[in-house]
Amino acid sequence: MPSLWLPSSWSQRLAELTSPSSDLKAAPLRRDVRSLGMLLGIVLREQAAPGVYEAVEALRQAARERREDEEDGSPQPAGDLAPVLARVHQQAEDPTRAYQLARAFSLYFELINLAETNHRKRRRVAHQLEEASQPAMWRPVQKPVQRGALRGTLRAMRAAGTDLPQALRLLGHVCITPVFTAHPTEVARRSVMFKRRRISDLLEQLDRIPLPAAEMESLEAALLAEITALWQTDDVRSARPTVRDEIRMALDYFESSLFDTLPVLYAEVQQALAAEFYESAASVPELADMPLLVSFGSWIGGDRDGNPFVTPATTTDALAMSRDLLNAHYLRRLQNVFDQLATSTQQVPVSAALKEKLHDYLTALRSAGANTPDLRLVDRFTHEFVRLFIACMMIRLGGSAQSSATAESAPHDATRPLPPYTRAADLLADLATLRTSLDDNRGRRLAALLVDPLVLEARTYGLHLQALDIRQHARVHSIAISELATAADLTAIPPELTAQTAEVVDTFRTLAELKRTSPPEALPRYVISGATSAEDVLNVVRLARIGGVRVEGSTDDPGLQPVPLFESIEDLRNAPAICRELWSSEAYKPLLESWGRTQEVMLGYSDSNKDGGMITSTWEIFKAHRALHAVARENGIDLRLFHGRGGTVGRGGGPTHRAIFAQPIDSFNGELRITEQGEVLNWKYSDVILAERNLELMIAAALDAIARPALALDPNSSHLTGILPVAWEQTLDTLSTTSYDFYRKHIVDSPETFIYFEQATPVAELEHARIGSRPAKRTDASSARKRSMEDLRAIPWVFGWMQSRHLVPAWFGVGHALSTFVGDNPDNLACLQTIFKSFPLFIDIIRNVEMALAKADFGIAKLYASMVEDEGLRDRVYTMLEAEFNLTQKMVLAVTGQTTLLQTNPVLEQSIRLRNPYVDPMSLLQVELIRRKRAAVAENQPQNVELDRAITATINGISAGLRNTG
Repeated sequence: MPSLWLPSSWSQRLAELTSPSSDLKAAPLRRDVRSLGMLLGIVLREQAAPGVYEAVEALRQAARERREDEEDGSPQPAGDLAPVLARVHQQAEDPTRAYQLARAFSLYFELINLAETNHRKRRRVAHQLEEASQPAMWRPVQKPVQRGALRGTLRAMRAAGTDLPQALRLLGHVCITPVFTAHPTEVARRSVMFKRRRISDLLEQLDRIPLPAAEMESLEAALLAEITALWQTDDVRSARPTVRDEIRMALDYFESSLFDTLPVLYAEVQQALAAEFYESAASVPELADMPLLVSFGSWIGGDRDGNPFVTPATTTDALAMSRDLLNAHYLRRLQNVFDQLATSTQQVPVSAALKEKLHDYLTALRSAGANTPDLRLVDRFTHEFVRLFIACMMIRLGGSAQSSATAESAPHDATRPLPPYTRAADLLADLATLRTSLDDNRGRRLAALLVDPLVLEARTYGLHLQALDIRQHARVHSIAISELATAADLTAIPPELTAQTAEVVDTFRTLAELKRTSPPEALPRYVISGATSAEDVLNVVRLARIGGVRVEGSTDDPGLQPVPLFESIEDLRNAPAICRELWSSEAYKPLLESWGRTQEVMLGYSDSNKDGGMITSTWEIFKAHRALHAVARENGIDLRLFHGRGGTVGRGGGPTHRAIFAQPIDSFNGELRITEQGEVLNWKYSDVILAERNLELMIAAALDAIARPALALDPNSSHLTGILPVAWEQTLDTLSTTSYDFYRKHIVDSPETFIYFEQATPVAELEHARIGSRPAKRTDASSARKRSMEDLRAIPWVFGWMQSRHLVPAWFGVGHALSTFVGDNPDNLACLQTIFKSFPLFIDIIRNVEMALAKADFGIAKLYASMVEDEGLRDRVYTMLEAEFNLTQKMVLAVTGQTTLLQTNPVLEQSIRLRNPYVDPMSLLQVELIRRKRAAVAENQPQNVELDRAITATINGISAGLRNTG
């Protein structure tokens, strides 16, 4: 049977892969979706219980008919789900069968998500081909670049009068740091993620042109096998992942994509500079000399706020695992250089500096013993000084170059013949010696190909790979300070301390030891959750000194800088005053001097949204950002902000490029740290092309935000320049106040809404999903209080609303604020429309709300609401939520001037529309299963493991279908 991917014409296939036409370029995606669906059907008929495939098709068809009726304006009520519910009720009688149904839909979304991801990669390559097809001399007929691309920013800068030296100077201010966190929003197991990557690789191979029919059939057979393997793999964890598991999952992204992405990214930046400043292309720096634009960070193994499983031991593990992975990577890179650089002194000389260093290394080897395997390389490569030098570098990294086939990492050992690298500067010095020797002896292209990428990596990763942040809550520190104030002897942990405070002291002592035994750059900062005062920062300084940690920075150690995290609306408003007090403190000033008068402050998006709603959270973060920079300038502080954004709109998510550019004008210096959480990691970093695109978007946005080329072209314009006229600011203040009061009244301060949330969403089932190591609620000694919204973390808050299709955190209060402002005055609507067209922050707010509205479904949400026990409470809360949802949709359409949601984003609109018939059955199935579970609990029946498993499968499926967990 011919492959499902076999084209009737290869020229037509090529046109599809490269065409800018919206219809033609979508053809490969439609083919992938259709073909993967057919392969899944084969697997279900083979592997699932009898009748499962037919049940899946019946449910899908019923859900699709319901959606088609809605779109056609059928008299059938939008929320009339009776036909589908009847089928679901019948199919859910057996939990095992229900589990397989949920798995079938979930697996379909796994495959569709992979197809869409592959299409993103496909379109990225098509754009690169389009850009490359334009010779430099054809500047008058410039073709458009991909939205958000660095070339677009550079082109605008050039038009505004920027030249290459100025562009490089501005790029020198840019540094983007994605910080990977283990917040529990990635439902996929590690083994499932590996299978995803293999399917993704096969889909990519099917895009090759031309491809023999036999090979295409072989690839399709491999796909079928991988889908079969995915079906036979447990998607639900049997146990929670450990912190070590989470560390390993995040490190996988370096091996699968990031190590290979870095050289590609910088080469793209080089090419963009050369293309847009073509007259000065020869002056573009070499790869190894490019400004450092990216670094990496992590919270995994360091974030102990509310997670009792993060201990001093896991922090030690996190550093060791990162170091070992990086060492192994460096050894592989050097092995490749070793294998390819057989440069002989009988052909070309080497530099005197390389000879001298090599002599010192060989002397040390000989003193270790004439029969060491490492020394035998000297006899084997008598004239190949470059190879010998590389071999010595590998020995210092704990490996060996005895074999040209492998390079194994070994633990650092003081008895090894050459001392290990303890500073990144030493590794970079050896690489510079090697590079210079090649440069000076007719080997420039060899250095560019083999050594420059490694220099770039060593500059980026050092010897530690990524900076590990330590995080704990301010109130935990306050309690520790109070307890320690009564302790007579702090040289040992006093026995009278509580376990919580003893752990705090042990943590700081471990940090002091790790600072001595690991690269100190690996532990540069300590994040303080829930910071409400300057004293919260000074408490960390006191505890660090009790634990023996050197807080001050020095030439060899950045120290340990406390980073206050402002999370609630009140704390965001107080942040500038708190920082002014801190930076004016005589006790803190010497520390600032030791850190080069730099300070990092973190802004929390998730908790501020939960506390005040979408508009107020976004607006207060903007104002805090602006005010903090003003206070920093007053105090001569170089401020860097750390943005704690989540993956969903309700937790600060949304398009990153748009959010970065929307930062306050004159309040951004180019450096940016930003959290990357949960499923976002897989969406952005699972592949080299995707990772390169995501990092390029952030670099381009950061450069755009500091260069402001649109403002340079028209200094008096407020259209997309970032300028905020006083009248617009007053409007946003009004919207924020109105939204905040409405949100607090109906959400935060309403006991009924919290009861509704607990009963009308699957939030209680999050524990059974075993998504992450971290508990859903804080359990430290200072938070022993009854169950409340205050105690609930932002992630399960968003999770529950997302799964139940309400998506309340992403839009509630927006419609009321917009409608109240407009009133009966058309001028006020025109004002909002003007701000929407011109001010980046308001554009970001409205577009993110629009996306959330499109994903929400109040027909499905009403079914979840039926699980609320108190009928009167249920009707009151649901009616209130639905009214605000409808009002928000009406006002968003009015402000945007659209007739439908996502009218200007047809790709996303189509994706949501095509997914709904597959998500709906899982939502209905989830409600049915939760209802049965609650009934069983009410009757004191024993726990039904199969029922829990089936519910968790629906959680996985809905997450995959909506492409969001929480």
